[in-house]
Amino acid sequence: MFSSVFDDIKVIGESEDPEWIAAKLQQMKDPDVESDVVGDTNPEQGDKGILEFLNLVQDQPWMYATHKFGYIAPRKSGSMKSQPIEHPSAIEPDNTLKNSRINIRLDRLHIEKYPGGGTHNVMVTFAARNQVADTQESVSFSQTYRVQEGQSAGISGYPVFIGLNVGSQGVAFECSTVNVKNEEDQTILAALESSPFQSGLKLLTTAQPAIAPFTEITLGVVKLLAKRNENVAVQKFYLGLDFENSAMGCRLAEGNYIAVQVDDEIAIDWKRWVYKPDMGAIVNRDNSYTLPYNYVIFRVSRYEE
Repeated sequence: MFSSVFDDIKVIGESEDPEWIAAKLQQMKDPDVESDVVGDTNPEQGDKGILEFLNLVQDQPWMYATHKFGYIAPRKSGSMKSQPIEHPSAIEPDNTLKNSRINIRLDRLHIEKYPGGGTHNVMVTFAARNQVADTQESVSFSQTYRVQEGQSAGISGYPVFIGLNVGSQGVAFECSTVNVKNEEDQTILAALESSPFQSGLKLLTTAQPAIAPFTEITLGVVKLLAKRNENVAVQKFYLGLDFENSAMGCRLAEGNYIAVQVDDEIAIDWKRWVYKPDMGAIVNRDNSYTLPYNYVIFRVSRYEE
């Protein structure tokens, strides 16, 4: 039976307990949550405070557990034309990627709004299954980025997995983001910024004995941080990419994949949005405003020796 490596992590949008959410925001000193509103969530003071609090947070970009996926094809050399965005179920799979190796790079981490306000320390963890011989080995890679609210991290092309082995059925990715506010956890984040973690996880065509304990440690750190006071998991998603032609499946091809945190899968109509290479941004076709959500964009490219 399939089991996500992030099953133990509950993002804030999955919680149905307003008192837990209120306490978490208070721990993080969220500027949008007034102390009197949080205090009113005490059951002894009735339901009025809870309702006011729910109205306050229900439209926050971080209060969603759903993701909308998109795909941008590789840009033609020298072209500055706006590029369309499609759902990954609408594209043609690249069958030449079967039983091959690919690179995964993080191209964009945009924080429209996360709990806590101000500058966020965001721990991003990618997980996948590396197909080697007749077995699969779980692999994961974490990195932390400092992002000002309403902006994107100052990264593009950050290596995550280099030489990930793709099987004949495709490949699956998982991703989680944890907003780290606890000052005592800053030393852990500093370790992730050291040189051994700067070049991504380089994979081979044979099983690597060191991968399993590395992955176990990485996931253990993520799960620990997600549960600590002042920290909170905000996003997590699973995206399986294959070579089939089923109507609702997502295809594997070279290009950029987008995962946007939304309240509903129909919240975004990709026909209304384009990627503008001259701006390096996703903008609305009509008004040229940027995508007002939290989102992650990663790139799939063919591995070359």
